[in-house]
Amino acid sequence: MENEVLLDAGVVTRCRRRVHLEHDPGAGELPKAPLDPGIEQRIADAADHRHAVADRFEELLGESWTRIPRDATRRRREQATLEAMREGVRFISGAQLPADPEAGRVGGIDLLVREETGYTPVLVVRHKTTDPGSGARTSPLESPLPGSAKADPRRKVRAQPRDQLRLAHLVRLLAACGMAAPGRPVGGVVGVDAETVVWHDLLAPNWPGGRTALAEYDARFADRVAVAGAAAAGAEPLAEASRITECKGCPWWPTCSAELREARDVSLVVRGEDATALRAIGVRTVDDLAALAPERGAETPLSSARTAEAVLLAKAWLRDLPLVRRVRELRVPRGDVEIDVDMESYADSGAYMWGCWLSGADVDEEQGYRAFVTWDPLPSDDEARSFAEFWCWFTEIRRRTRERGLTFRAYCYNELAENRWMLSSAERFAGKPGIPPVSEVRAFISSGEWVDLFAAVRDQFLCPHGKGLKVIAPSAGFAWRDPEASGENSMRWYRDAVGLDGQRPEPSQRRRLLRYNEDDVRATWTIRRWMNSPEAGRIPLTDDL
Repeated sequence: MENEVLLDAGVVTRCRRRVHLEHDPGAGELPKAPLDPGIEQRIADAADHRHAVADRFEELLGESWTRIPRDATRRRREQATLEAMREGVRFISGAQLPADPEAGRVGGIDLLVREETGYTPVLVVRHKTTDPGSGARTSPLESPLPGSAKADPRRKVRAQPRDQLRLAHLVRLLAACGMAAPGRPVGGVVGVDAETVVWHDLLAPNWPGGRTALAEYDARFADRVAVAGAAAAGAEPLAEASRITECKGCPWWPTCSAELREARDVSLVVRGEDATALRAIGVRTVDDLAALAPERGAETPLSSARTAEAVLLAKAWLRDLPLVRRVRELRVPRGDVEIDVDMESYADSGAYMWGCWLSGADVDEEQGYRAFVTWDPLPSDDEARSFAEFWCWFTEIRRRTRERGLTFRAYCYNELAENRWMLSSAERFAGKPGIPPVSEVRAFISSGEWVDLFAAVRDQFLCPHGKGLKVIAPSAGFAWRDPEASGENSMRWYRDAVGLDGQRPEPSQRRRLLRYNEDDVRATWTIRRWMNSPEAGRIPLTDDL
């Protein structure tokens, strides 16, 4: 029996409620948000990357290669792909596999490679697929075949569950049309560096609980087919609205947000699995959570500490408090000389700007803002120059501070990004002028001189509406000068600033990015000074709730 719906690989990592709304005939009139410009740009970037890699494969693979036209209808592309597979074409680019109506499956893949009597899928993505290390199985682009794969002494696999689930979807489609390669199911991925193919064993028990990627995919896909089928048939919905991380960029958020607020849903305070666990014991609203007795909290799989915090968050939400103090006395480590640091990157391509705000005691350097930046489109070796200039200046300030017998502190907001790009820059540009050894960077980021202000906020405040810099800074009295300031928008400004789309670079967007970055470091400067001020001491305490 055929399903009424055909689903692509994306549904297995998509919110269940979104799957419902996408297949509910009555949802067409519901409010939707326009696609976020940042997400729209990432989609376009990914398409450009796939096209560039396809061109590269065409150069390398020559006569054994064919490309399925992307501008044809889905059915024509399916037919062309099936004909190429029946003819035994070695490499098929832009393949659209025959739909499997019985299972409710449809999908395409960037590259199919033939070995023995069948085909294996290869995915092209615009993110990193490996990290420095060893153990990944890779093959060169000129031989993108699982049989050419060898253990790579320089790369280890970076966990990318979405990639493996997409490959599992294509393996199932290949099996349905009788074109799957024999033996153990595997799939390949070409990452943003486009240097190699990384191979995944889809039967390896490397998922939680010892599950395999294929088993995880099968369970998720069966669930999404049921959700979509019920929606299409007008049956009782199998998925209800619940706030999760994905909501931020989802076009259906205006609809779900209105539903959740009207219901005062508990997920407005706690997300994901925590909200599910609370609903299981009948705690469905923020009001229910705020009134939850301690003895009932023991009924949930949440720890007692997490349950207690969730109750406090609910109480703060009901009073519309943006912050609540966990501690009576707020503390942020301070230094005689201080630097606030904020890095700007463009996806996985690199870090193009290191912005700094110098304050405190005089060390023979003008105080205030400075930026170390490259406007060469990333990836670029000029990134090494800008990082080296930042590190040399930064290190010189630390040296002068110590020589004067003073203390030094540097601050960022959520050190994961800055740490990643400091270490990555030291690794990628090792040996270039001014680039520090990786050991020197590691020593700094593990020292008491490097302070993560995000951690200070997280540990000392309850934040019912989030802990992001743009959320917390207004409570400290800070506002960005640009009304459109956001990380997503900065990606679009960067493209214009460097002419990444082939247009003439726009100096006005460079100035905009510099001002945005300056405001980011001024925001962290403002927050930490505010946390040590009497004003912050007037924020309500958890005991007051």
